[in-house]
Amino acid sequence: MTGETLEIPADYLPGYEKARRIDQGLADNYIAHTHIGDPVADALIEALSTLPRTQAYRFIEAGMNRDTTALRDAPQGVQEFFETVDQPPDWLRKQDFTPGILSFHRGSDLILQALVGGSLVEGFSSNIARSFDITGRLRDQGVRRLEQNNRHVVEIFMPGGLERFGDGWKLSVRIRIVHAQVRLLLNRSDEWDLEAWGVPLSAAHMALASAAFSGRLLRHAERLGLPFSHEERESFMQIWRYSMHLIGVPATILWRDEREALKLFQVASACEPEPGFDSIIMAHELVEAVPLVLGIEDDEKKKSIVKLAFSVSRALIGNEKANQLKYPKSRTWGLTEEVWLHTRLNLIRSTVFQRRARTSRFSHFNDLMNVSMYDKEGISYRLPDHVHSEESHRW
Repeated sequence: MTGETLEIPADYLPGYEKARRIDQGLADNYIAHTHIGDPVADALIEALSTLPRTQAYRFIEAGMNRDTTALRDAPQGVQEFFETVDQPPDWLRKQDFTPGILSFHRGSDLILQALVGGSLVEGFSSNIARSFDITGRLRDQGVRRLEQNNRHVVEIFMPGGLERFGDGWKLSVRIRIVHAQVRLLLNRSDEWDLEAWGVPLSAAHMALASAAFSGRLLRHAERLGLPFSHEERESFMQIWRYSMHLIGVPATILWRDEREALKLFQVASACEPEPGFDSIIMAHELVEAVPLVLGIEDDEKKKSIVKLAFSVSRALIGNEKANQLKYPKSRTWGLTEEVWLHTRLNLIRSTVFQRRARTSRFSHFNDLMNVSMYDKEGISYRLPDHVHSEESHRW
């Protein structure tokens, strides 16, 4: 496929020319995927859209729990979706996940900081932000959205989390179904410009997010002082690769390793238009939600945490991107070095004082659960039923 035969969404014309100079084949592939949603998940949602909400949710729950008896009454599109997700890719080697799991729990607080201040912000610097801004999901339920995001990350890095009945597996597939539902709602609204932006929550954007959450996340966590061995890096990447496969990134654009993920991120970011108003709103709402997720209520402490979060995020994403996102001016020189040194000293202490470290890890695990969304009734398979979050039933 060449640039001359590609149908390029209007917003991507300037960036596409820059991206081609980096890697023409990858740029062409990325643009081609802006026209692709998720045919299998979209068929599931179309089939469910004609049913009462409670019945639709029961079919999703039946599929998640592999209740074949209940699924016999489900529409064909629903049955085919779960038959598809139940087929693991031929490259999957779950026995290789252990080093990545251990590396995550060694520094999960730093990884979540790197995710929110680095990878998520970078993801929202693209046209991904448009769908979130239109739906208002982050504005309406920003803390819940971040806690759900944290929950997904924590669960895929739990031992057994990506086994067929693990919560990491279920949450990954749930995200895929939610994306398909939001895609349907946006396509039916008059607020989405298909010619300018391509398909909402396209396969291209899912691929960009997959690269940001994996390869870029590793780099950000390293800058904050978390070391990774070669084996840990490869394992960390393969955990994300499988989770993003479950989320619906097609094989035609899903990376194989860290090198490919970083190259995809570079080319995809070049293709994307410069951050607009939507991206600015999303980035600020993400950073400003941090003290709320942490449960901090004191106004002065909130201000202090937000100020620090903006500074760390600026240091991770760089001044150019931070200025495009209208970040407040702040000192970044030496900031990541300070965090790096603090992290390494803590790792040394945990090696020397192992008993104290075990107590600290238990406390840290409790903190990790507290910043993640755990609904009392378990994983919810409810879906948004209105394009605007504030007008949708709770999901």
